[in-house]
Amino acid sequence: MRMRFLHIILFISCTILSCAQDIHFSQFYQSPFSLNPALTGQFDGDWRFVGNQRTQWRSVTVPYSTWGIAVDKPHLTKQDVNAGLSIFTDKAGDSQLTTTMINGAVSKALVLPNRPQDQLTVGLMLGLTLMSIDYSALNYDNQWNGLFYDPSLSSGESYSRDSRAYMNLHIGGHYRRVVDDQKSWTLGTSLFNLSAPKQSFFDEAFVRLDPRWVLHGSYQYKIDEQWTIEPMGLFMNQGKFREFDLGGRVHYTIQPNSWAYEALYAGAFARTKDAGYLLAGIRYHQWDVGVSYDINLSDLEPASNNRGGLEFGVIYIIPPSPKIAPVRKVCPDYI
Repeated sequence: MRMRFLHIILFISCTILSCAQDIHFSQFYQSPFSLNPALTGQFDGDWRFVGNQRTQWRSVTVPYSTWGIAVDKPHLTKQDVNAGLSIFTDKAGDSQLTTTMINGAVSKALVLPNRPQDQLTVGLMLGLTLMSIDYSALNYDNQWNGLFYDPSLSSGESYSRDSRAYMNLHIGGHYRRVVDDQKSWTLGTSLFNLSAPKQSFFDEAFVRLDPRWVLHGSYQYKIDEQWTIEPMGLFMNQGKFREFDLGGRVHYTIQPNSWAYEALYAGAFARTKDAGYLLAGIRYHQWDVGVSYDINLSDLEPASNNRGGLEFGVIYIIPPSPKIAPVRKVCPDYI
């Protein structure tokens, strides 16, 4: 029985870790650092602060909880290099499998001589990932004393390690074109986990984190002074996993002034073979706050009863400092 239980643990751990997916959010447009390193510093303002939180599978098992915070700044150097820092942490399952990623990113806009109104940006991200697991939170057959379960008894199992750390490298590119006052579109691609790091807690060399390829785009069309539609799409491929999200948002503008901008938005997305999700949000001056809810449509539907994940995304941008023109004092000449 003991060996059987160990084999089950080994199988589950190796299966999860060998086919693991990166942390990502349904509101991908609210989490630039998990989407594309080239999005670092891509905003109007001085500083940008980003927060994300997601809770999933609360109705099925111990809920998975994911948190993320990030900060970035454009034109940090005289060479107009943008820079940012992000921290993501994810906790899942009875064993409290915890993954924490700390990433530093830089990006730079490239000059396009023939298209000065367009913007092409390339980005690079380097990160450290820390993983840990709590074996003491699991239950073992050796802890049955013949009458009842006794957690004080030894599990009788021994494990190679309960933590792991590795470095990782990610790259990306992003293109934005403003067609006219009504239309603009973006297209970006990124590649995460270029180093394909080891992930096994049992020191199995073949258990590695697969590279993740991302393709994303959006199109904004301003119908009039109040209404704007924004179709969006996302495709991701990581090992055997593929994800395709297609949908969009509708924006209703209340106050169009730049740093006093006020608007409401709502939308819906479909995620192939997995879920659909609804979203709503508000933009108020420097704040952009969104909430979404996943409706599960996968094979887990009988257990989940269509309930998936609740997610929040918050962005706050500090406006640029006003530029003060130098004062030139002119004194009259006296004879």
